[in-house]
This record gives sequence, C-alpha cells and structure tokens, in this order.
Amino acid sequence: MAGCANLAIAAAKLVAGLLSGSAAMLSEAAHSVADTVTEVFLFVALRRGSKDPDEQHPFGYGKESFVWAFIAALFTFVGGACFSIYHGVTTIISGEHSGQFLVSYVVLAVSFAAEGISWLKAQRQVTGESRRWNISRRRFLRLTSDTTVKAVYFEDSAALIGLILAAAGIAGSQLTGDELWDGLASIAIGLLLLVVATVLARTNVSLLVGRAVPRRMHDQIADDLAGIPVVTAVPTLLTMQLGPGAILVAAKVDFDDDVSGAEIEEASDEAERRLRARYAGIRYVFLDPTRGRAGRDHRDGGVDI
Repeated sequence: MAGCANLAIAAAKLVAGLLSGSAAMLSEAAHSVADTVTEVFLFVALRRGSKDPDEQHPFGYGKESFVWAFIAALFTFVGGACFSIYHGVTTIISGEHSGQFLVSYVVLAVSFAAEGISWLKAQRQVTGESRRWNISRRRFLRLTSDTTVKAVYFEDSAALIGLILAAAGIAGSQLTGDELWDGLASIAIGLLLLVVATVLARTNVSLLVGRAVPRRMHDQIADDLAGIPVVTAVPTLLTMQLGPGAILVAAKVDFDDDVSGAEIEEASDEAERRLRARYAGIRYVFLDPTRGRAGRDHRDGGVDI
C-alpha cells in the first residue's frame, strides 16, 4: 500500500512539474521516487526475513529483515532528509519560484489522499496488534520487532505532516511573495525526516545486536518456568528477538534434587508447551539444569521501554 501510494504521488508530481515547468515539483517527484525505493527495501525485508531455517542459518533469517529495514532508514536519511534540507537552503538563497501555485496545491491534495490511504492501512494494523497485546499504540510502536510496519507507519505519518508543512510554506510564499517560507517549509520537512530516520535506524541497530523481549513478557516467561512443579528456581533467563515476531528463550533452571532425569525431560517439554501456548512467537526454548537458590528467580529483565 505504501509503495503504491508513493508511486501515485511521484507520478502526480512529475505531471505537475512538466505542466508547470516547476523545478521544485520535479525535484519533489524525484523525492517520491526515493520514498518508493525505500518501500522496496522494506518489501525485501519481509521476503528475506521469512525464509525457513537451514544448516547455515539454524535460527532462520529473521535478522536479515532488520538489515534491510536499517538500509531503508539510511535511504530515508540520504534521499529524503538531506535532499529536503538542501533544497530548502537553495530555495531561500535563490528566491525563485518557477511553478504555478494552483498546480502545486492540486498535487499536494492528491498526495495527501494517497498517503492518507496508506496511513489508514498502517493505523489499522498497529491498532489491531496493540489490542492483541493489550497495550497502547504508542507502546506497541516502541516495543514491536516488526520494523516494516513501524517504518511504514512513521514514514506515512511524517509524509502527511510534511504535506501540511509544504502547503503552509507555499501559501506563505504566495501571500508574501517571499520564497523564504517555501524554503523554511522544505527544511522543516527535512528535519522531520531526519528524526524518523534516526528513530528507525536506532531501533534496527538494537534488534540487530540482539534485543531482549519487553520486561512484562520476560517476567511472564519467568513465572511460567517457575510454575512448573519440579522447578525450584530460575536464576538466569535470557531472551532475544530473532526476527519480527520470533523469540529465543534460554534459561538456567534449578530442578528439585530428588527428581529423575526422565522427570526433568518431561518438565522441559512442559515448559516449552507452556511458553509457546502463551506466546506464539517463541520459536526456541533452551533450558540448562543448574544449581540455584529456591525462589531466586531472574525477574525484571528484558527491555524496559
């Protein structure tokens, strides 16, 4: 949806630029093409990250989706933020406007409609997922490992705000006859894209390094493991996001000293069943029998954001 919206926007800006002879609108057409390329990176992230595990990558290819999403964030910075800031500065310096205001308004309206459709789609996805996890949309966007949905939502939100800023800048220039307002609007759009690119890049870097699950999920996993009858303590619990919605759980578990090896095996199977029943995203569960102190469980771990 986001890619199609950006293609429609690029086509509208290109036609407006050719009809009006506006260099600014032609530049904006190139900007929208850059946004479309970013969506291609996100699509590649979805495809590559969903590949099945093999001998070379036994934990799957989920982290590859973070790589492509990180590249998309960099492209947003280079192709979007830098271009908009540079274009704003040159507009202020030159003070020339070669296009027609009416055509620009029409293109902005078409762009707003196309971006709005894509944003509503992303909004529905975010709302549905946040309700499923019983958290707010804001918290879901901060915690989710699905960086493609997060990127589309943030970029579409920034695009809508940017279109409003662009309209305000053009209107200011039309009313005052001073291209300063158009240039300032372009710089503001660039700074907005810079913030979005920075947030997305930081998220993907954190996931690539190996981010843990949210603290509430960590504590629930610890409680489920400690709730198994033959378990006396869970002194160490480690988790890691392997990809969008894919989680690895590794724990040192203190089993009752009187239980047999067969009972430990059965308890380990029960632990895996419990965790997967509660969180479908848990793909791997590794338990290491170890000595510990009764009731000494590793709680309050994970990501507290």
